[in-house]
Amino acid sequence: MPSPEGDKSQEPTPHRRQKAREEGQVAKSQDLSSAAILLLGLLVLMALGGGLVEFLGAFTRQQLASVHRLDMDTEGAISAWNGVMAPLSWQVLPIMGAMLLVAVAANVLQMGFLFLPSKLAPDITRLDPIKGFGRLVSLQNVVKLLFGIFKIAVIAAVALASLYSERDVIVGLTALAVPQAAYYVVHILLWTSIKIAAALFVLALLDFAFQKWKHEQDLRMTPQEVREEMKNLEGNPQVLARRRQVQRELAKQRLEGAVPKADVVVTNPTELAVAIQYEPRTMAAPVVVAKGAGVLAKRIRQLALEKGIPVVERKPLAQALYRDVEINQPVPSDKYAAVAEVLAYVYQLQGKKIPGGP
Repeated sequence: MPSPEGDKSQEPTPHRRQKAREEGQVAKSQDLSSAAILLLGLLVLMALGGGLVEFLGAFTRQQLASVHRLDMDTEGAISAWNGVMAPLSWQVLPIMGAMLLVAVAANVLQMGFLFLPSKLAPDITRLDPIKGFGRLVSLQNVVKLLFGIFKIAVIAAVALASLYSERDVIVGLTALAVPQAAYYVVHILLWTSIKIAAALFVLALLDFAFQKWKHEQDLRMTPQEVREEMKNLEGNPQVLARRRQVQRELAKQRLEGAVPKADVVVTNPTELAVAIQYEPRTMAAPVVVAKGAGVLAKRIRQLALEKGIPVVERKPLAQALYRDVEINQPVPSDKYAAVAEVLAYVYQLQGKKIPGGP
């Protein structure tokens, strides 16, 4: 049923995305993290597990080959502990460290670094049995259940296919010695596990793609939500319009006092207007007394015509002065020549004596 505010037809704004991220609403697949840890953990075990197997085998042979007297005092227990854990740690820690890196990378690659201490606080609303029952029977949980059943079927199919391909070896295990039989059993089980983990990883990638699509759909906004967000971020449109109107009125009032002081107005010819004043006895250089674009440029030209101030079209000069010179600031030295040329032209038109240039 469509929302009373309209369909979610608008793309989420950056503010909506940031707010959702701050609330912990990100696209994430827990299955992807688990499958990555399982798959890469098995590969790491294959690469680094040889030393662990050799250590455990040697330790087992040592314990079974001789009878040891167990001292139950503190010193004897500590000595036995150190004798086992120290060499075992050298074999286990690289494997555990590699798996820890895989677990961190699997989560960071999905959603980036995200620290939300507020999520650690207890949430009393989660204890509500009615809401809890509602979450249990939700459509999302039904989809998860069906997807879980599908994963079990895929695991069973991959395991059956892997073991079936090794049926000749499995049947022949009875004719092998115990060490050889154990080697083949471990080999078959390990590669079957890797194939299952690879299948789960592919399914997890599909689940992550679905979660990302669903997250984007959940973030989409109705036109009303977009308008409300713009209003909250920028303020009431009527207030903003009134504020801009007041600013324009104030700017026009400043123009009415500044433009009559100008000796010339340089234009672009219609988009920009810059009013320049030069008094050789009191000014070291010409000064920009007013400038504007659009409506303000039009108002500057009107005031110049009303006051009899020459309006000269110089596109590059008008653009440079509008961009680089603030109001009541002198013209920079690299623009002296161009401004002096305009002033000389204006003085000649008015039949005035050309003052000493800047």
